[in-house]
Amino acid sequence: MSRATNRATNRGTSRATNEQRAEIIAAARSLFQRGLTHGSTGNLSVRVGEHLLVTPTGSSLGTVEADELSLIDAAGAHVSGPPPSKEAFLHAALLRARPEANAVVHTHSTYAAAVSCLDGLDPHDALPPLTAYFAMRVGRLPLLPYFAPGDQALEPAAEQAARTHAALLLSNHGPIVAGASLGAALDAIEELEETAKLFLLLRGLPTRPLTPGQVRALARHSK
Repeated sequence: MSRATNRATNRGTSRATNEQRAEIIAAARSLFQRGLTHGSTGNLSVRVGEHLLVTPTGSSLGTVEADELSLIDAAGAHVSGPPPSKEAFLHAALLRARPEANAVVHTHSTYAAAVSCLDGLDPHDALPPLTAYFAMRVGRLPLLPYFAPGDQALEPAAEQAARTHAALLLSNHGPIVAGASLGAALDAIEELEETAKLFLLLRGLPTRPLTPGQVRALARHSK
């Protein structure tokens, strides 16, 4: 490859990275301003070639800036920029498990976190399909066992579950979702939060979730 071609390729990569940095910051602000994250909770990532661009450790999604984002490799190792979120390994695990995905969003949003603390949930499917949009954007929601934040012992369990599910609920913690794009991951995690809210509002009342047949029909129409 010629030097001119190399320079053109590098410029293209630089532009894409700048666009992706701006996309992450816009998503971070939106999550924070709408109360889906608080303090320094929550983290986001976007696939950049063979690497991941991820929010840094100790940052607030309300104030983090584009030049503060971290770059990690597919194994979760720090490549450049500030130290990544201590949960960056989860982002790497989900994107390894789902090669068609290009972004991951993790929050400690109030209603989903509340559901993650309940006893007696189905570990294979923590929330029922109360709405069509939950069935289409989230589907089945496995509940993973409790691990302390940043405990890398969670990594193999998350990677295995993510091979068959784009959204996971971490016990006593919150949701994490992979999507084909950052916008798709945001849509899914917001739908998950709203369904968690409905689930809590309806506890103790007779409910009518979608039937398996209705869920299958939605899956066929969404392809």
